Amino acid sequence: MLLLLEDDHKRHLSFLIDVDVEVVQEFCRIAMEFIRKGVNPKVYQSAAQKLEVKPEVIQNGVEGLIYLLTESAKLMISEIDYQDSIMTLGFKEDLKQQLLQFYLENRKEVREILSRMSMDLPHYHNLEWRFDVQLASRSLRHQVTPLVTMKLHTEDSEKKEVHVLQTDPVNLLHLTQTLEGALAEMKSTHCRRIVRNINK
Repeated sequence: MLLLLEDDHKRHLSFLIDVDVEVVQEFCRIAMEFIRKGVNPKVYQSAAQKLEVKPEVIQNGVEGLIYLLTESAKLMISEIDYQDSIMTLGFKEDLKQQLLQFYLENRKEVREILSRMSMDLPHYHNLEWRFDVQLASRSLRHQVTPLVTMKLHTEDSEKKEVHVLQTDPVNLLHLTQTLEGALAEMKSTHCRRIVRNINK
């Protein structure tokens, strides 16, 4: 799977074409520090003074590297696909090798950091259900009242919870159709575009 870079990211990374490999190594080190500890604007200032460029240029270059590394690690892009992905950036061979080495050395740590940062919402663990039908009561001799009782088990980190739900078949059918409609909507082009923009 290739990583598709937008024009903005390509423009941010284009600054690295004209600098030495040692400078790129420093950019890579800064990018990893920011992934580990967060952004430090003072680093942009000092690097901008050394290279005699605006701090925004340094910031864009580092953020471009961070995006390249985090997206590649998130998608578990293979070594060959990573090389093919950065081929479109117009980097020299030694720079491509430096970026590949940076990715291979840090992708495991980046995945661990991303997994710690992700929201851990309760998720499905198990579902037990029972179908009951009440055929009569003292006041009504001939009635049929079907009920579906469900015991939903969820997990949140290490914590397990049990939710007991009860509904009739008509509402259960409506709920099922609504959820199936939502899943179908998520597969639409419009929704996929929105999700892609949210994940950036």
